Amino acid sequence: MPGEDKGAYPSGNSLLITGTSETVIIDPSVTVAAAGGVELPVDAIINSHAHEDHMAGNATFPDARVHIHADDLAGAHSIDGMLDGYGLDGDAREDFRDTLLTEFHYSPRPDALSFQDGHIWDLGGVTIQAVHLPGHTAGHSGFRISGGVFFLSDIDLTGFGPYYGDVFSSLDDFEESLIRVRDEEADHYVTFHHKGVIEGRERFVEMLDAFHGVIHRRHSAMLEFLLEPHSIEEMVRNRFVYRPHVEHVFADQVERKTAELHIARMLDRGEATEVDPGRFQRT
Repeated sequence: MPGEDKGAYPSGNSLLITGTSETVIIDPSVTVAAAGGVELPVDAIINSHAHEDHMAGNATFPDARVHIHADDLAGAHSIDGMLDGYGLDGDAREDFRDTLLTEFHYSPRPDALSFQDGHIWDLGGVTIQAVHLPGHTAGHSGFRISGGVFFLSDIDLTGFGPYYGDVFSSLDDFEESLIRVRDEEADHYVTFHHKGVIEGRERFVEMLDAFHGVIHRRHSAMLEFLLEPHSIEEMVRNRFVYRPHVEHVFADQVERKTAELHIARMLDRGEATEVDPGRFQRT
């Protein structure tokens, strides 16, 4: 089910998959919630990861089983488990709690079931296989669907590039996931946001390589900034992920986490050094 404005946040593109024995929806969006559901009874929900836009329609199907990767299970079990992943505290945490409840219809599912990489759901003539692609979140997963479809979730191939700004995000894991997913053979690749259905492997690989390249551009921009000594907080204010005009409750936290991950990479590679406590400079 396509989301509004090509699945732009806060909406997204949900997949409804029907076999002879079960019907599954992957990542029911706010558009699904606003529509009051879909045309068929849904037996199970599969959440690709614990982010609010991918779980907004969970409450629309109260009798359906919920499945999510074990590493993101806390975000399905409780709203505090979800908030812990963002690293918010104080007023920002409470403001976003309200957003989760009012705009994204968050509904805790303490009965949610976990899966691991390689898990297969047999819907009767149609199968869905989980492919763990961490980095965006610890449990972020794609899905290999029989008939030549691969769901990429938030490897969304946009110009914004990879997002790894959560507490449990990993730059290294994200890059490994991009390398892994590059080998996926499918006729149709589907992103949750913006791009929707991508036809053919050649186009997919071209878009994936451009998406991956954003990591290198961010890293280079940060190294350029560190020609003079700067702190993490100065990097946050400079904005390497979001544009300066973007205002969001977790923008600073995302910038901080992203800068920390890139600084760690620079230190490990010998590209930068800590010249004073908490201040870094390119070597």
